[in-house]
Amino acid sequence: MDPYSVLLPQPELAFSQPGMCLLNGHTPVEVTGSPEIDRLLRRFVAGLPLPAADGPPSGPANTTQTARIFVTETDDVPGAYGVEVTESRVDIRAGGFEGAVNALTTLRQLMPAQAWRREWSADGGGWAVPCGTVVDRPEYGWRGAMLDVARHFFPKSTILRYVDLLAAHRFNRLHLHLADDQGWRVESRRHPRLHQVGSWRPSTRLGPDGVADGTPHGGYYTLDDLTEISAYARARGITLVPEIDVPGHTSALRAAYPELGRPGQEQAVLDTVWAGGSSISPTPPVVAFLQDVLEEILDAVDTPYVHLGGDECDMSWWADDAAIAAEMSEHGYTDVKQMHGHFLRSLGGFLATRGVRMVVWDEGLVTGGVLPDTVVMAWRGHEVAGRAAASHDVVRAPLFPTYFNFDQSDLPEEPRSEGGPITLDDVAAFSPAPAEWPDDMRDRVLGGQFQIWTEWVPTERRLDYLAFPRACALAEVLWRGRVTDLPDFERRLSVHLERLDALGVDYRPPAGPHPWQTGGAGVWRRSGPGQIEETKKWVESISREP
Repeated sequence: MDPYSVLLPQPELAFSQPGMCLLNGHTPVEVTGSPEIDRLLRRFVAGLPLPAADGPPSGPANTTQTARIFVTETDDVPGAYGVEVTESRVDIRAGGFEGAVNALTTLRQLMPAQAWRREWSADGGGWAVPCGTVVDRPEYGWRGAMLDVARHFFPKSTILRYVDLLAAHRFNRLHLHLADDQGWRVESRRHPRLHQVGSWRPSTRLGPDGVADGTPHGGYYTLDDLTEISAYARARGITLVPEIDVPGHTSALRAAYPELGRPGQEQAVLDTVWAGGSSISPTPPVVAFLQDVLEEILDAVDTPYVHLGGDECDMSWWADDAAIAAEMSEHGYTDVKQMHGHFLRSLGGFLATRGVRMVVWDEGLVTGGVLPDTVVMAWRGHEVAGRAAASHDVVRAPLFPTYFNFDQSDLPEEPRSEGGPITLDDVAAFSPAPAEWPDDMRDRVLGGQFQIWTEWVPTERRLDYLAFPRACALAEVLWRGRVTDLPDFERRLSVHLERLDALGVDYRPPAGPHPWQTGGAGVWRRSGPGQIEETKKWVESISREP
């Protein structure tokens, strides 16, 4: 098998040549570029097997023992790279740090699948890499994954592992959904009740018709944790995009500070159901409170983007609130939706003073909650995305086919989730910038990402099952622009699954779940076709909303 023919995502150009090159933990390196690339390369080499202690490695036939790695940083587009492997050296040309990360990812894919294990004693004291050439560049600059840690909390160790898995597929954004109705997941030293009170709940129900389990659930990341996660991700070519969802989805925030919500309303009770209707007051004291919180996060996280949510907000009580009415009168507003937009713009303006771009779900565009440079994350379908792309940079995140918390098939043994199915083929057929859009709209599509909302995702194994291999298909869509040959993709995926095995990923086999991955007869039993049809009708209805 030619390793150059089974790379994933598929590169722009790849071909093998005769000969082999041996790389090991003593391989000399030389970098013409930034110190960050030098550290990246040395960390890569340090992770390779060492030669035998009793002498130089014998190595495979036709393999030199004097291979070197040379990296030259170029001014090519971020993420672009070239790799040329000969018997005596590996030459890498990297479009910035991200290009160097992508080049080394490809270089590892040219090695046996065992090279993806954390420790492995390779024959000959190193990995034999076939000679050849790869020239490659990404189609989209935003290749992301959203993980909801509010509904179910995942420890820092899981997040760091997730970063590694994303980097292995050339994703470059990790969008962490840090606050919602079911939990607040980041420390605040200025407003400590956020993590002391809002980070845990006394019970959990799986699904709106579930039974409360009476088991406390919670957790949060300290600001130091966020700094570590951000640095760890950046060292692997990934930018952390934190999300604090406001002014809706705020039960956890109101549980900690009830005065930020509706006057006289009881303190919120947290629970894993599809709440989606809570809200806080869009008034200056609340804006000031959230600016405090955002400032703490920005001091901890090196990021050019912060997501402010803006979706599914209950504004039904705003018109009757005296403080909100006074604020509306001051600005000449006649509709509470204008206050929603004003609120988001106020926070976005604060982010701009820190050199950070605001990201919002597409509802923010509807209420005017955008600034000229705001990134709109379009989740409600093709038509909504088109309206967003007419005026703003857009990240495509449509419910179908990028909500990976949905079923992967209509098989009866599929474990229960929120709807679906969204199959591997559905993901492979996705087009972030449709051909029928005019060029100016297509140019505003920054890229796309998949989402995993975690109402039905309580464990790391379940996260693996839902993400992979669908993430492999989306990785190729976002890298190449589309999957050009589905049978060829499936052929390369069959080899790539060996790499996932080596990485310890509990993925769903394309043919169907393993026996231990099925829904069984209990709470995880799939609810059947009615659930699927109901979900489709809901998607159609939200796509028609203005």
